[in-house]
Parts: sequence; C-alpha cells; structure tokens
Amino acid sequence: QVQLVESGGGLVQTGGSLRLSCAASGRTFSFTTMGWFRQAPGKEREFVAAVRASNSFTDYADSVKGRFTVSRDNAKNTVYLQMNSLNPEDTAVYYCATSPYASKLAADFRSWGQGTQVTVSS
Repeated sequence: QVQLVESGGGLVQTGGSLRLSCAASGRTFSFTTMGWFRQAPGKEREFVAAVRASNSFTDYADSVKGRFTVSRDNAKNTVYLQMNSLNPEDTAVYYCATSPYASKLAADFRSWGQGTQVTVSS
C-alpha cells in the first residue's frame, strides 16, 4: 500500500502560479506511474499529468500543456505539479495517485491522496 499526501493548494488570481507536492510513503517501489488528476464541482475526475517512476517520461492533458510541469524527486519520494498561467477553468480539487501501469486512466490508479483545493479567481 502507498500513502499519498498532497499539499500546496490555495487561492490564486488568474495568471498566477501554484506548486503542488505529493509525498509518497509505504510501498513506494510498487508503482510505475505517479499522476495528477482533478475534479471540479459537477464534473468527472480528469487526468492532468503523469510521470513514470523509471525514466521520467511525462504526459499531459491537452488543456494544461505548456502551462503545467510535472516532476519528481526520487530521493524524497515526492512528485510536484508546477502550475503556471492559471485560469478559473483550473479550479478543482487536485489529487495525486499511483499506478502499477504506464497509464493515464483513473481506473488504473490504485492509491489516491486526499486531494488539495485549487481555486483561481477571475
């Protein structure tokens, strides 16, 4: 089992930046991919970004390409999501999650954090 704790959410104005962190503990050797998802009120959870544990390969949703950057620090078992040029459509609860697969499908992710709220004001 992997335990995940997100931090770094908050309130920011349009055009601002935030950096989310996700610290993993437990069976951290058991996952292939660490991903970020988000869920806005009344909407389904959607993929945001992911990074592979072995080779740092990254993947992004089209809506965040060029604005968000996912990275990891293996020594700290931590994954980061740097979010720039934020807009109100980015408002959501952001979750990090781990998967034993090279996937970006939410159903393939087994361990989830509690989520952190990101609110972008116009």
